[in-house]
Amino acid sequence: EQDVPSAPAAPDKPASQAPVPLASALASANTVTVETDLVRAQIDTYGGDLRHLELLTYPVTLDQPDQPFSLLHDKGADIFVIQGGLLGVQADLPNHHTPYTSERRNYLLMPGADSIEAVLEWQGPENVVYRKVYTFKRDSYYIAVRYEVNNYGSTPWQGYIYNQILRTEVKTKSSGLGFFGRLPSYTGGVIYTPEDKYQKIDFDDMREANLARSTPTGWVAMLQHYFVGALLPRGGTAYEFYSNVTARDSQPRYHIGYKSVEPTVVPPGEKGELSARFYVGPKEQHRLVEVDQQLELTVDYGWLTPVSSPLFWLLTNINKVVGNWGVSIILLTLLVKLVFYPLSAASYKSMARMKNLQPRMKTLKERFGDDKQKFQQAMMEVYKKEKINPFGSCLPIVIQIPVFIALYWVLLESVELRQAPFALWIKDLSSQDPYYVLPLLMGASMFGQTLLNPTPVDPMQKNLMMAMPVVFTVFFLWFPAGLVLYWLVNNILSITQQWVITRKIKAAGG
Repeated sequence: EQDVPSAPAAPDKPASQAPVPLASALASANTVTVETDLVRAQIDTYGGDLRHLELLTYPVTLDQPDQPFSLLHDKGADIFVIQGGLLGVQADLPNHHTPYTSERRNYLLMPGADSIEAVLEWQGPENVVYRKVYTFKRDSYYIAVRYEVNNYGSTPWQGYIYNQILRTEVKTKSSGLGFFGRLPSYTGGVIYTPEDKYQKIDFDDMREANLARSTPTGWVAMLQHYFVGALLPRGGTAYEFYSNVTARDSQPRYHIGYKSVEPTVVPPGEKGELSARFYVGPKEQHRLVEVDQQLELTVDYGWLTPVSSPLFWLLTNINKVVGNWGVSIILLTLLVKLVFYPLSAASYKSMARMKNLQPRMKTLKERFGDDKQKFQQAMMEVYKKEKINPFGSCLPIVIQIPVFIALYWVLLESVELRQAPFALWIKDLSSQDPYYVLPLLMGASMFGQTLLNPTPVDPMQKNLMMAMPVVFTVFFLWFPAGLVLYWLVNNILSITQQWVITRKIKAAGG
């Protein structure tokens, strides 16, 4: 079993890439470390793989501010690395099992420099010398890699480039709505092509069948919560995107990547180049679109993306002004409330008039006793006569549900809100309130709102209405603090609006 893709067969020669046995652990030689202002990367001279990458401005947790989050890693059961190399039909070419050499072991992006290059070399057969060069840029998670082929031989050189992500399957942890908690974010492969658009290729898909798809452009990536590793081929040639699984009987290794299907030819005595692009970092949307417009699709808001994306855009622009995501959520809530003001005002007017009719409802209840059908008919006649829509009171909640769910996904998926503080004890708006203060305040606000609503005549409905604040409070205990903050502020604004409208109608006599 081997993990190097086969080279495309030439018209007159079969593919001849030598199989490489798959070891139980990733082989390693020397480590080359590259550090910029945003990342610390480790490249192994065995294969020239990108084996380890830390995000220096993203701590693992708030309790470990000095420990950067490791996105790529090659130790233990959880493996996530980027491999690559060249494929050929004539001789052994450098792949991710090739022993490279490097003159330096450490590279540091110096002040004032915009980029830094880490160079690996390998002397191949037939007098061909290879250089694998990684380029890291300042203030960027974009990484360029190129293979320089120096053909000192007497025959033309021909080869293809490939790059792939190696990942072991990890159990997706709920980020905090299993029964009580958040829904897990997607972890697995994705592919984008102009023909098939954005498509998830999860670990089950890879086990069931190998992917093989030809395309002139596109990209493949491996996603996890908040972060992504993406491989983007250079334009100008055709590629085949692929996936496969090795070591099925032990700990399966999942590969997703691409290889060129049109050869690069370097004549004798000349120098050629094959190159690729990577994005390895947080799913910061402004950075993703700078690399490729479609990479923004890796921020997955689900079926409510048409609502979530505008909400995130609003939040981001508000935050640019106020500089606090919690304050931005409060101002966003106010904007949403203003948008839905006409609908909610009509609903609150209906509820206020229904509340004024409660004495008449009690009289009808006493008149018809246990005859619910006659009572319901008489009640509807009253509503019809008074031109009241009894279902209008549900409108404020119904119209908020899509916004509520959309904002939930914004808080869950947007790395910009990861570990974003608000004030006082709220240090992370994407996590639950550690002291449950916001959920309890939200429950109290819901209870206050029920007091403004018409009390149902039916005892069961009355008990249900009074129980709702308790039920919601329990659920909201495990919701992100930012989402609870949105619902709390919305309730406060709703109570204020409803109280003002109720007083006006009461003063006007009904």
